[in-house]
Amino acid sequence: MTIKLLAPLALLPDGWAKHVLIEIDAHGVLLRVEPGSDGGGARELHGPVVPGMPNLHSHAFQRAMAGLTERRGPTGDSFWTWRETMYGFVSRLTPEDIQAIATQLYVEMLEAGYTGVAEFHYLHHDPQGKPYDAIAETSERIVAAANQAGIFLTHLPVMYTQGGFDGAPLAPEQRRFANDAARFTEILDTLHKTHAKDARLRLGVALHSLRAVSPEAMREVLVHLESLDPAAPIHIHISEQTREVEECVEWCGRRPVQWLFENANVNERWCLVHATHVNDEEIEMMAQSGAVVGICPTTEANLGDGIFPAEQYAAHGGRFGIGSDSQVAVCAAEELRLLEYGQRLTSRRRAVLASAAQPSVGRYLYESAALGGARAMGVEAGVLAPGARADLVILDANTPALCGAREDEILDAAIFSATTLPVNEVLVGGRTVVAEGRHVMREEVFGRYGQTISRLRRD
Repeated sequence: MTIKLLAPLALLPDGWAKHVLIEIDAHGVLLRVEPGSDGGGARELHGPVVPGMPNLHSHAFQRAMAGLTERRGPTGDSFWTWRETMYGFVSRLTPEDIQAIATQLYVEMLEAGYTGVAEFHYLHHDPQGKPYDAIAETSERIVAAANQAGIFLTHLPVMYTQGGFDGAPLAPEQRRFANDAARFTEILDTLHKTHAKDARLRLGVALHSLRAVSPEAMREVLVHLESLDPAAPIHIHISEQTREVEECVEWCGRRPVQWLFENANVNERWCLVHATHVNDEEIEMMAQSGAVVGICPTTEANLGDGIFPAEQYAAHGGRFGIGSDSQVAVCAAEELRLLEYGQRLTSRRRAVLASAAQPSVGRYLYESAALGGARAMGVEAGVLAPGARADLVILDANTPALCGAREDEILDAAIFSATTLPVNEVLVGGRTVVAEGRHVMREEVFGRYGQTISRLRRD
């Protein structure tokens, strides 16, 4: 059975179009996207339609600790001191907690206009580092959360083997993350046996970082992944911190991105998360490879990481997407706004991420992040065209920010003049999950989340 919708205005690959008939097949894929239609009995949508936004980098459990690290410590505060607080929080989470937190987060993402999420999942085992009876227990909790919320999931189990570039053993607080190559591939095999044909998710793999994965383990896992799915997405944190760059140079004489390109076939399957501290050579290498850079501006600002050189990267035709990462904010508009504002602050110019060919900053940011995010997630999405997933966001034209806005002005206003993306309705795979700005299961999901947080804060 197909679904037919009529959009008064929709952003298509070649620009805005009026009276667009959108037909969706039984598998949640776009069959027809036809401008200038009278609708023929299709359900009329009430607002401009844009492709759903993929969220290409998420650590779901960190939503529950957002706001707990905004206190000055006795010494200088940085990513590394934040990490110690995160480790303490992680030690108390049960599989049930992980699912409750992730479900709440995914509901918030959908209400914010995200229709897919790449979950960079490294919390595998119990607090002592012992696998659960079901080795993929916590991954299954993430899958269950995504299914309940109705968001498309690219699940990325994270490989984590060591405590530094020198191969130091993991600290006790990191043992929940730890797997050798054999145990990690068992997790991958288990998930593929269960979910490889599930249309609601995509399976890939994440290498936590060069400091946390030995070269030998990286090679072994990537070879195994090829045997499971030669097109699976591969994600990695890289060059997020200046200290990481310095330690990598001390270890091997090469910067992180340089080492990675010399030791792996980095191509369009890869997502290089953060890549904040890169030089001109690395910027050009990343852009030419077809890889996607995963930029997480609210987290990078919150942790004091730095600002990604997006202007130079865009000049080389580099692809990017956005992620909410540590969940200090769950807002696509804020990620995109802060991405542009970071460039303005460093260059002391306006409308940096725009060009003569695309003068609208909002449209450039939105379209680029939607397409780049979909590529990083390994799914045909991020665009309103036949063959793509029917992941749609219907904006609320009656909000003050969008009042009177036309075509490209809509995304300029939605990103730079609204507090959050003004979402009215969201469809994922053709199924309505947000109506009138509210997730259809908001109260039920929040009830479980509230009980979980009350217990964690009390403990």
